[in-house]
Amino acid sequence: MKIYPTLNLQHGLVVPAGQAGPIAVAPLELVAWMLDEGACRLALVDVDAAHGTGNNREVIAQILQICRTQGRKVCIQVAGGVRSSDQAQFFIDHGATWLVVGTILHKSPMVVEQLVARFQSHLTAGVDARGGRVHRSGWVDATGLSAVEVATRARDYGFKRLLFVDIPEEVDADPDFETARLLSTATGLPLIMGGSITRPEHLDRLHAQQGLKGALVDALLFRGNARLMAFLQTACA
Repeated sequence: MKIYPTLNLQHGLVVPAGQAGPIAVAPLELVAWMLDEGACRLALVDVDAAHGTGNNREVIAQILQICRTQGRKVCIQVAGGVRSSDQAQFFIDHGATWLVVGTILHKSPMVVEQLVARFQSHLTAGVDARGGRVHRSGWVDATGLSAVEVATRARDYGFKRLLFVDIPEEVDADPDFETARLLSTATGLPLIMGGSITRPEHLDRLHAQQGLKGALVDALLFRGNARLMAFLQTACA
């Protein structure tokens, strides 16, 4: 099981997943610490870009540059506001391994087709859902579509990798593994899950979920957590 420490970036700082307002954690310092501890994969989420209120592109570029200087391969997934070929090219040129495409799956079919034509091997389809119903634009806009419907559409576009972000109904809610199972069964695509994976027992249950290949876990939860730290050094592939 591949675990992706996830940095949610807002106003140039790292924020806890699903909570408003930045806290005093500098992303470059957090990344440097994780790399020193042997991290081989990271996920970066541009919260501002997802909401359409700005972006953290330069911070992400700096993180990508730091990762490229390591003596080992470090795979980086970038999400949040990837809505054009120029944006995709920017991140790939700076060393991103995967780019998550979410909101434009619903809004801009022509752009999606252009991205798949140019960057297919780098793309991951992002399906953000609460109770099996899809939200977009940083979770602020409900679409009325089912997660399975959007995931199947993404597969038909040509996506080869799927990210299911489970938006919790409430703090500490159990992960929606049933929707994850439905997405895996309906699409046959490798599936990564995030959003609601917050406790050690959630990680224990991941291994029993058919089709799940990995999980996104808030990077702020890693400090002082020996169980999570053990996942850092799994080689990137």
